[in-house]
Amino acid sequence: MVKEDLKYTETHEWLKINNKEATIGLTDYAQKELGDIVFIELPEIGAELAAEEVLATVEAVKAVEEIYIPISGRIIDVNSDLADSPELLNSSPYDDGWIAKFEIVNKDEIENLLSADEYKKLIGE
Repeated sequence: MVKEDLKYTETHEWLKINNKEATIGLTDYAQKELGDIVFIELPEIGAELAAEEVLATVEAVKAVEEIYIPISGRIIDVNSDLADSPELLNSSPYDDGWIAKFEIVNKDEIENLLSADEYKKLIGE
């Protein structure tokens, strides 16, 4: 499932952009590829990350994967529910399974994100 109102990355993160803020999570495609997610290391609130730096680390039964922030930002909120219930990344990747919210530092970087149609082509939908 690919939601039309979101932006995407080639590394399978989604972003919901709302003015100067963005919410980021793992796509439905990514969570299916990973399998059952058993742990996530969340970023620190206040952390400033440049585009393509590691945002979080996800441990699944099949693999450990790093999640990258696709555009520069300062973390303003994290989904603390994931600490006790990392399986939300599997069961609700676009809603309850969001990872973090951040203040966008460089709006020009948004141009590097994929549209829903471009992401569908990437994953063969």
